[in-house]
Amino acid sequence: MNYYENELKALEKSGRLRKRELYPDGIKDFATNDYLGLAHQKSLHVKTSKQLLDEDILAPKASLLVGGYHKIHQQFEQKLCRLNGFEDGVVVGSGFNANIALIEALVRKSDILLMDESYHASGILPSQLPYIEVEYFKHNDMTHLEELLKKYHTKKRRIVAVEGIYSMEGDMVPKEVFELSQKYDALLVVDEAHSSGVVGDDLLGVFDHYGVTIEPNFIKMGTLGKGYGSFGAYILASQHIISYLLNRAKPLIYATALSLYDTLLATNALEYIQTNKESLKQKIAFRQQLVQKILGIDIAGLILPVVINDNKRVVQIKNELLDEGYFIGAIREPTVPKAILRIIARVGEDENEFEELLLMIKNRYLC
Repeated sequence: MNYYENELKALEKSGRLRKRELYPDGIKDFATNDYLGLAHQKSLHVKTSKQLLDEDILAPKASLLVGGYHKIHQQFEQKLCRLNGFEDGVVVGSGFNANIALIEALVRKSDILLMDESYHASGILPSQLPYIEVEYFKHNDMTHLEELLKKYHTKKRRIVAVEGIYSMEGDMVPKEVFELSQKYDALLVVDEAHSSGVVGDDLLGVFDHYGVTIEPNFIKMGTLGKGYGSFGAYILASQHIISYLLNRAKPLIYATALSLYDTLLATNALEYIQTNKESLKQKIAFRQQLVQKILGIDIAGLILPVVINDNKRVVQIKNELLDEGYFIGAIREPTVPKAILRIIARVGEDENEFEELLLMIKNRYLC
């Protein structure tokens, strides 16, 4: 029995049917979130493999709270805290799980969650839990956010959730969000999945970019599967909040701890970024300048969205470019309001190839 035949047909008819696709080796990758090309750094993997083989335990085996917590986890957390200026931190199995952990644990019945309407699906999902009261403010609209903070001043806690750089729009959260959170004593969750490793003097993300002083109400979440070329995530906050999460957040309590290999690989990637940050910043800036020069678009990080506004057309363009060896993203409704080409200005690909791709898009599809 094809239990969902009609639903699948409807998706296909609207140009929204998703499929897994294998892409050939050697493709010019301008689609994935490996912003700095570290997923291809074999030296990092060789180093990580050698280091892990010196350990008696090679996998976490259990939850962080029942024997799965290893010194590799602890050392990575401590390094992140030291560099980012937070009191405490905890590793998590994935960015998706980190957002679920934060939202489902932090927001109680007497609280209000104020979430940017463009927040990632991993945050939207737990916000729909029946005990959570949520209001979505207009994307990056700090005036609307302040109105809601005033409206809900009687709530026990106000929790604001934003992204450092938004995964589809590619724009950066305004600095005012930090100031408003302080002014109205709101907890602030900043998802740095697409900004960590990409912006800031030390390439640590938007806290770093804006020179924000870390306060007890600030919470930073970041992923390891993007700029760091590994897999997993982390949460940084005050010791008080991390302790609370360890006691209430289900993805921390009931899930096997993050892979030791991935944690150690991310540790080595973090060290690599800090050692090479000046050259990496130059490469990032050059790609941003190319986008501005050719398409007249300013990008905050390395995400370039090009609006096409046709679900079927974006897939067609993606496939045409794939035939020529260029891999880009085709993001369709309802993930985005209007279908876009999502192009990643990856440092891992040659800048001349990136320039050629931009010229093809401009001359073929935007003229």
